[in-house]
Amino acid sequence: MITFFIREIREKKGLSQDELAKLSGISASHIGYIENGERQPTLLVMCKLADALKVSIDELYEYHK
Repeated sequence: MITFFIREIREKKGLSQDELAKLSGISASHIGYIENGERQPTLLVMCKLADALKVSIDELYEYHK
């Protein structure tokens, strides 16, 4: 299973799941499932999240604190 760093990046930017949902067009519940490792996001979802977080898709996979 691939580990994503969406939660870490989102929290570093001071965003709630609801705020990220509004910015990305992805539901907050879906974001929660991804952050908890319960769902694997599609490439389209990853692109929307990366755009909303203003990071590259690579950073969602290889985040360095």
